[in-house]
Amino acid sequence: MGILRMIASSMGRISTFRSYQLVLLLAAALAVVAFYYFGSERQNFSSTTKRIKQTQASHNTNRNDADLTVDTKLQHLDGSEEDGGEERDVGDDSEDRRFRGGDGEAVGDKHYHALMMFTKVDKSRSLQEKFRVAMLSMVKHSHFLEEEVLVLHFVSDQASQELGERMLMEFLLDATFKYEVVFHDVVSLTQKLFPIVEAMQKHFSAGSGAYYSDAIFFLSVAMHHIMPPSLTRIVQLDLDLKYRTNIRDLFQEFDRFPPGAVIGITREMQPVYRHTFWQYRKENAQTRVGEPPPDGLPGFNSGVMLLNLGTMRTSALYNQLLEPSNVAKLADQYRFRGHLGDQDFFTMIGMEHPELFHVLACGWNRQLCTWWRDHGYGDVFQLYYRCDGPIYIYHGNCNTPIPDD
Repeated sequence: MGILRMIASSMGRISTFRSYQLVLLLAAALAVVAFYYFGSERQNFSSTTKRIKQTQASHNTNRNDADLTVDTKLQHLDGSEEDGGEERDVGDDSEDRRFRGGDGEAVGDKHYHALMMFTKVDKSRSLQEKFRVAMLSMVKHSHFLEEEVLVLHFVSDQASQELGERMLMEFLLDATFKYEVVFHDVVSLTQKLFPIVEAMQKHFSAGSGAYYSDAIFFLSVAMHHIMPPSLTRIVQLDLDLKYRTNIRDLFQEFDRFPPGAVIGITREMQPVYRHTFWQYRKENAQTRVGEPPPDGLPGFNSGVMLLNLGTMRTSALYNQLLEPSNVAKLADQYRFRGHLGDQDFFTMIGMEHPELFHVLACGWNRQLCTWWRDHGYGDVFQLYYRCDGPIYIYHGNCNTPIPDD
């Protein structure tokens, strides 16, 4: 009898244990169901984050596929453009490289493209903070129409991309507009750029010779060869910016381009090119090269640029200026040797061919750096630095603090 009671007691404990397991399993299953059911209904709180998470799984499976013909297959549906926007080929989603926010995408949506360099951000707390300021201020002031989409392009290494995706989940939470985010692999872009810009690098790169990695600093120069033909307008922006107005208004400057202009850009607001062109200025005492505005040619700053890729592709003059022999000819003519990449190239050709440029008001790129004021040019500094009119975008170049709102 003792043995029978022992067996009965053991069976009771096993039965209780199994019942306990079943209860736990049932509770876990109900929790999962509740999570997906209620989470899908919280549109007023996390619809943007939800869309990001939904696409990240497929996005992460193809990080090394950096073919831009896959990244950005954008196309006009009727060949028209409105307000600087573009219509996208709705037959191609390219979800592996994108995530979206807002209320979804409709047929005929117009796209506004903006590109930022996003390399080595994972290694720099300073760059991460600049990115935070830039994105939060952009989101705060941006307003687009219902049928419009802001497409944010980031040229990035893999580690920075992973960080950027996480940061954007936070920064884009309060976006009131539809958007898409596209990451482009910096290695793939460099491979495409290097054959095009190798010859000009020795004239406009720091150090000596043409370094392979420097090619990416000339992306804007040859972007019309890199991006697909369906993409005809894009704005390139530095990371150290703070927006004080709707970025949509910047795209309206495309409509103010004079015939033949390929780039919209602001003047340089320091006497850097007064210094760089010193030999040419010595040999040409009456030149306007390097002189301050409004009558001089102070050069350009590439912190904010509007690139009319369509016109860049069709401009015989612009593409001739990219040829190595013509780059060398102009560099020799102006005794020019720079270190600022695309900015130097645009400045040099702008001295000879100002018709290729639409000069933006200084408020679209209010540069804050004062380095040259304290390095030999204090007597003329304010002639370059002065900026009358409203400030739309602050540029904290050379790590200059940006004013609070």
